[in-house]
Amino acid sequence: MAELTVRETAIPGLLLLDLPVHGDNRGWFKENWQREKMVALGLPDFEPVQNNVSFNDAVGTTRGIHAEPWDKFVSVATGRIFGAWVDLREGDTFGTVVTAEVGPDTAVYVSRGIGNAYQTLEPDTAYIYLVNDHWSPTAEYTFLNLADETVAVPWPIALADAELSDKDKAHPRLADVSPFGPLKTLILGANGQLGRALQQALPDADAWSRDDFDISDPAAWAAVDWRAYDTVVNAAAYTKVDEAETDQGRRDAWRINVHAVVELAKVATRHRLTVVHVSSDYVFDGTAAEHPTDELFSPLGVYGQTKAAGDAVIQTVPRHYIVRTSWVIGDGPNFVATMQRLAENGVDPAVVDDQVGRLSHTSDIAAAIADLLATDAPYGTYNVTSGGEPKSWFQIAREVFADAGHDPDRVSPTSTEAYGEGKSLAPRPRNSTLS
Repeated sequence: MAELTVRETAIPGLLLLDLPVHGDNRGWFKENWQREKMVALGLPDFEPVQNNVSFNDAVGTTRGIHAEPWDKFVSVATGRIFGAWVDLREGDTFGTVVTAEVGPDTAVYVSRGIGNAYQTLEPDTAYIYLVNDHWSPTAEYTFLNLADETVAVPWPIALADAELSDKDKAHPRLADVSPFGPLKTLILGANGQLGRALQQALPDADAWSRDDFDISDPAAWAAVDWRAYDTVVNAAAYTKVDEAETDQGRRDAWRINVHAVVELAKVATRHRLTVVHVSSDYVFDGTAAEHPTDELFSPLGVYGQTKAAGDAVIQTVPRHYIVRTSWVIGDGPNFVATMQRLAENGVDPAVVDDQVGRLSHTSDIAAAIADLLATDAPYGTYNVTSGGEPKSWFQIAREVFADAGHDPDRVSPTSTEAYGEGKSLAPRPRNSTLS
């Protein structure tokens, strides 16, 4: 009896499994699908949702070649098949062929976009397959003709003598096949500072702004065909820290930073999407000298409270990255741009010297997010800022003045309390330094 093993093939994402079959005088038994053992041996944890059975009366029944928009786990309950798989995805292995005989002691994991076909070698063959998406009449397939001369599948029974459907006979040759495209990444909040940097770091991603997609509208989430995506990067947020303390601002902050994130989490969990969610140092009260990724939430104001609540929601998504950052600087209104404008306009500002942290350039944040996705880093929470020693806003303002060719002594220090006197300002963490 063979041990349970998972074997790679010439097609990436096509895996052959050897299944132990236990037999005695009554017949045989096997664990046809055993998630814990198989995932430990390298099978993707693909979360099947539907189980299908194709019963074939005659020897020579032949079906395929179909590339489907979901992953599948193929096995045989009774009988035996000759299986053929052709990579119909974009890439260097397009057109690669793998064949194998499959009986009760073998299973095959077929990734999305790999063409699948089989021919029965015994009568009364029961062909079983698990899939990780429900069948839909709107699902898009890619097909290849069973008799294609380029891939030249060595069918044991000549196709002229086999049982084929008229549809399968009419499928195109390889030269006429449009390759199966990869799943896409979606950027939300595309017009913000970080959204623009993300479009540079992830040039193949779809990018939606607030005008394209209202993240706070549940109906908008329900209207999207999420089968086209495998990753959503959420750079959309309500970031008006002071206005969040007003009656309307509080409602808007919770609507965008929490209720919309609930919709994202539901979609991501249902469709097995990876979510990258951008978080903030404002989820902490700033009493720690440095904030590690596992520090418990302790937000001071409404904005921080909504960001902490959104983080808690995203942590329920199986495939998630929370990217926590601070003091974001990019293409758009920000502290550095404001100080540059004041320097040029002859204004000598008083800047708080008791709030300390690190600037986070949007190009650095976007590059880190692209790296997390490209390297399949472990899911979880990551702190991402630019480098250097922590500084106060006062120190940074002086550097901006100097870099712009102005006297840094024009910037004077002040305390948070003095700066806020007579103003309606939200509470801010005094120390925003992330480990």
